[in-house]
Amino acid sequence: MFHELLYQGVTEIFSCKSSHQRGKAVKHPGPERDTINMPKSEKIISKKDSSPSENGSPKPETSSKNQEDKTSSEVHSAENQLAAISNEDTGKVNEVSKLSVASEIAIEKNDLPEDSPESQFVETMYNAFWDHLRDQLSQTPPDFSCVLELIKNIKQILMALLLPRQNLLRNEIEEALDLDLLKQETEHGALDILHLSHYILNLMALMCAPIRDEAVKELESIKDPVQLLRGIFQVLGLMKMDMVNYTIKNIRPYLQEHSIQYERAKFQELLDKQPDLLDCTTKWMTRAATEIITSLSSLSVTSCISSGVISSFPTPKPDPDPPSLTTVLYQGYLNLVLRDHGNEEFPETLLMDKARLQTMRSKFRHLTILASVLLVARSFSCGVLFSSPEFVDKLKCITKALTEDFSSKPEESMLSVSEQVSQEIHQGLKDTGLTALSSENRASLVGQLRNIAKKENCIRIIIGKSPKRG
Repeated sequence: MFHELLYQGVTEIFSCKSSHQRGKAVKHPGPERDTINMPKSEKIISKKDSSPSENGSPKPETSSKNQEDKTSSEVHSAENQLAAISNEDTGKVNEVSKLSVASEIAIEKNDLPEDSPESQFVETMYNAFWDHLRDQLSQTPPDFSCVLELIKNIKQILMALLLPRQNLLRNEIEEALDLDLLKQETEHGALDILHLSHYILNLMALMCAPIRDEAVKELESIKDPVQLLRGIFQVLGLMKMDMVNYTIKNIRPYLQEHSIQYERAKFQELLDKQPDLLDCTTKWMTRAATEIITSLSSLSVTSCISSGVISSFPTPKPDPDPPSLTTVLYQGYLNLVLRDHGNEEFPETLLMDKARLQTMRSKFRHLTILASVLLVARSFSCGVLFSSPEFVDKLKCITKALTEDFSSKPEESMLSVSEQVSQEIHQGLKDTGLTALSSENRASLVGQLRNIAKKENCIRIIIGKSPKRG
């Protein structure tokens, strides 16, 4: 569903560009190695492909009349709430959504989320739907209601994958998958699912990217109608994603070239509608500028004292030059990455990059811990062990593995690190024929390593200290 919305957003914002790129060939090149990594598949069936709800597939009908009445009441209530939202608010949401989509395409590489409990739940419901379809077809006479809905959705997907100039193929699909005619065939028990499925497979073979040819060919050997329909939906989901990948890949260079102007214009539109939109950004910049000015003032006083210029007469000292905008921005960005601001509000201009900055902050914290551990460990090995790259790499791997939960369990993580690192150094000194750590030195090493868990640890502060920019 995300990729469908993404595709719609891209098409709306850059319709001319995307239409030009997509209209080059009937059978587009499809995904390559630098496009979205497709879900792992088990032969044809993939656990992370589009779910039935994404493709519009019907779910088993289990709701009772009371549930329908309750649902109807909830729908009316939701409609009343939605009616209260003004067109202006809706417009703001749309503008922010477009801005976010453009930013993500220009910056972020395409990637699919890993397996999660949510995806496993969707997979379970997905399997339940196909079991329900099998039960319907096993009845006497067969119940084709779900099959008709599936064919309807397959038709919609095929139509969506067509290029604007493929009118002949569009008319052919419209005629071959005429739902009224198919409904009449089901009423007379004359619907041939396998024949219809193979016609759909021929269309898919014509329209799919080359990378999907093998998957479509494997479907041709399936005789079970339920498995065949399921496989068709799986591959159609991949084909939809291929089209999105192809569009994004072709539009990304254009977006990267024009994203700054586009984001600036869109943000200005939002600012015109809401003048106080940048309150948090103003506070963020003001704080950074104040820190730089304070730092420059302290440096000026220190330089006077160090130069020995002491006068009994008060002489006016010129104020330091105001920091440049670039310097203030540098300091502001450093503050976001190097410091933990807790629940402090984030600058509005960087909200779309908040997750990236938080990831950078987390990586920097782990690098600080790693550097602190190596610095302490080196001081207890006399530098001999650290002349071996293999030994240093081993300590790095140990520290990284044991500090994965440092954010939530700093003391426990450093306890494990201290025990393991001290053991490696002790054993390493013995293996090289040097004097092993005494019990006192080993206890001191463990204590210093465990102390890194504290924010006020002097080694950690020095290593993680923000560089000053003047």
